[in-house]
Amino acid sequence: MPRKGKNYTDRLRGPSGECELCARHKPLTEHHLIPRAVHRKSYFQKRFSKEDMTLRRISICRDCHRGIHRLVPDEKELARDFNTKELLLADERIRRHVEWVAKQR
Repeated sequence: MPRKGKNYTDRLRGPSGECELCARHKPLTEHHLIPRAVHRKSYFQKRFSKEDMTLRRISICRDCHRGIHRLVPDEKELARDFNTKELLLADERIRRHVEWVAKQR
């Protein structure tokens, strides 16, 4: 896998804080509730404003972030069916993953 630029791993580590899903105090990443890959799709442009697509994010730890994208790899599905924190946690697979992550160190 090619390097994605100088200090790539440093950019992956955000400021430390409380994960909005598992409540652990860890370095945080920004999860776009409407993934950037779909911002140009007309389906989403008709349903969400540009500002709403850009600003709809949550700060979560890397373990929760990885789990979301592993469980729901399709970005269109993420944008369509999981575009709020409540919708993410309503999904049993994601909720069980977050509960498991919360028990980790």
